[in-house]
Amino acid sequence: MGGSLGCHRSIPRDPTDISSSKRKYSAACNFSHIMVNQERLNINTATEEELMTLPGVNRLVAQNIVEYRDCIGGFKKVEDLALVSGVGATKLEAIKLEICVSSRTSSSQHSPSSIRKDWDYQSCNGLNINTATPAQLMSVKGITEKTAKNIIAFRTENGPFKTIEDLVRVNHINSSLLDKIRLQVYVQRSRAASTNTNGGFTTKSQPSPTSFSLKSDDLDLPPGGPTQIPSFRPSVEPPSGMREGKPVVRLATWSLQGCSSDKANNPGVREVVCMTLLENDIKLLAVQDLLDREALDKFCVELNQGSLSSVRKWKCPRGLWKSVVSDKPTGHSSKGKSFSGFIWDSSSGIDLKEASILEPAVVNGNGNHSQPGLYKALFAVGYYELKLVNVHVQIANGDNGTNGTNGSHGKNGHSDENKHHRLSPIIQDTLKAEKELVVLGDFGCSPQASHLEVLRKEKLSALVPSSQFTNISTRSPQGTLCLDNIWISKALKKVYTGHCAVVREGMTNPWIPDNWSWGGVASDHCPVLAELYLDACPKEPPRHGVTVDRGDVLPKHER
Repeated sequence: MGGSLGCHRSIPRDPTDISSSKRKYSAACNFSHIMVNQERLNINTATEEELMTLPGVNRLVAQNIVEYRDCIGGFKKVEDLALVSGVGATKLEAIKLEICVSSRTSSSQHSPSSIRKDWDYQSCNGLNINTATPAQLMSVKGITEKTAKNIIAFRTENGPFKTIEDLVRVNHINSSLLDKIRLQVYVQRSRAASTNTNGGFTTKSQPSPTSFSLKSDDLDLPPGGPTQIPSFRPSVEPPSGMREGKPVVRLATWSLQGCSSDKANNPGVREVVCMTLLENDIKLLAVQDLLDREALDKFCVELNQGSLSSVRKWKCPRGLWKSVVSDKPTGHSSKGKSFSGFIWDSSSGIDLKEASILEPAVVNGNGNHSQPGLYKALFAVGYYELKLVNVHVQIANGDNGTNGTNGSHGKNGHSDENKHHRLSPIIQDTLKAEKELVVLGDFGCSPQASHLEVLRKEKLSALVPSSQFTNISTRSPQGTLCLDNIWISKALKKVYTGHCAVVREGMTNPWIPDNWSWGGVASDHCPVLAELYLDACPKEPPRHGVTVDRGDVLPKHER
């Protein structure tokens, strides 16, 4: 038969070969299993015309497939095709045996249009050093404030960079540093540039996940794909950052439910996370359940560079965001090892002093993590230093209640099996040694659970009552369980404003999958925020232990 048995279809050299077959390339399914393998269509490289040779795929559906593929950076598995508008589970079953998935570069026989799209995808992925501002350059790992200024000065004096290698001509940039930042930046090619640029990102008509932007300023989604409905954010006025005439800072916790780099690349997830931080004036966020250490940095890049329309059009300064992630896993989810981290706005006077794992995740004989690894960080916030302990307690049976029922969970929000997942007694050493202490995260249970007695014993107070739910799903938007919380030490009660909230609005996006549909939630956990005075000694401290819901505390325009 000749040739390799690759995952692609060859284009007939003679045009008459096409017309001689009634079903065109789909007729390959009538041959042996070897011919089927050779003649399957690679949906990651196929053109619209090639996709239209599949049964039931017309021009519109083919366009939707190509646009969705370019937006997500390529299909990971054949089943992903069902998520495209116009395909669905039924049509997928009809064409499943005629298609396959491989990487964009693994096949030796790409069509010319596919090769062109691959080149565009790779060449404009990152920050354009010819248009980036100093703040944007500082968001690149390895570039300091001094180096960013040197890049701007060199560019001003010598004109735009012609190649990435020209960066070594800048003071304080050597070949070693260039290798570290090479994949994070690019130089705009000499061809005609797009007329729509977003602070260092060149907007293309078929955006990639890492540089997602819009053809139209009125839509937050590219045409085709899962839906034509634009995303809507809650109508809010930017918070003043003041409470009773005193400056305040808001910190929060959010379990991002198995957040991999792919999930963080989803434009809907990025919009929900970034806009929730901006709309609720959250300056310091503890994050749990990261499957990739690099995932958190993608939200920093979005906040600092603003490739999404909603982020770019935010009416107030977005700040300068930084992140840190634990070096080792702090837990284990159904999808694998998970990490914890922090993301904060450094322009708000918040500075990271140190971060370390308080204790590694303890693994039992079954390979499951019986005790969570605790990620501890010391931040300078205003006039005082704040010690945060980031907690992620996995639920043993894998059911966090997001199915809309309480299941086997008792009134305290946890089952007997979950008692194996508890805070280690070693945390007592930290609780006794620290005064300005916040323990926050996903505890997997209500604050009344018996194994959290170690926190109550050291006079820590939970800000979210057990009657207030923190989980969310499209089927149960009000939640059923109290899993996430913020505990503060007795010394911090004098700077706690009495305002705590579980954020429920703006948690969905049309671009987030929801089983076989769209419009899902970014996470099955809601972010929980608390507000502290920046002044360590407010004249009138709030009543201790007061916890109120978002709907009761925040002004109407912030709901």
